[in-house]
Amino acid sequence: MEFFNAIRQGNISSLEAMIQTDSALVEKADPRGFTPLIMATYSEQVEAAQFLLSAGANVNQQDASGNTALMGIAFKGHQQIIQLLLDHGADVNLQNQNGSTALIFAATFGQAEVVKALLAAGADASIQDAAGKTALAHAQEKGNQELVALLEKG
Repeated sequence: MEFFNAIRQGNISSLEAMIQTDSALVEKADPRGFTPLIMATYSEQVEAAQFLLSAGANVNQQDASGNTALMGIAFKGHQQIIQLLLDHGADVNLQNQNGSTALIFAATFGQAEVVKALLAAGADASIQDAAGKTALAHAQEKGNQELVALLEKG
C-alpha cells in the first residue's frame, strides 16, 4: 500500500497529502494489524511518528498480536522514539497476547537505557508474561548483570 510505503520511507509530504484526503488512514492497520504509528516507529522514522501523533494516532493502539508502538521499538533501543511515545502518553504497562510489556522486551534484548526510561515512566517490573516471567527473570536468563541490578532496584 502506498500509504505504508510513505511511512517506511519517512515521506512526510506524501503522508500529509494522503491524510488530508482520508483522515481515517491515521489508524488504518495493514494486513498484519500494524498501525501507521507502529510501522513508523518500527521503521525508526521519527518524523513520521511525530507527524502521525500530531494527526491523532492512538499511541496505545495494539496490533493483531497485542503489540504497541512502544513494545515494537523497546527492543531496538531507539531512545528518541521511546521518549516521543512516552511524552505522548504511551502506557508502559500494556501487555500483548503473550503477556509481555515494553519493559520485558527491553530486558530480553539488553536495552539498559530503555529499561531506565521505562522504569522512570512508571513501568511495573512485577508484571509477568504468559510464561510467568518478569523483566528481571528475562534479564537473569540472559546473564545481563547491568539489567539485573537495574530491575532489582525497581
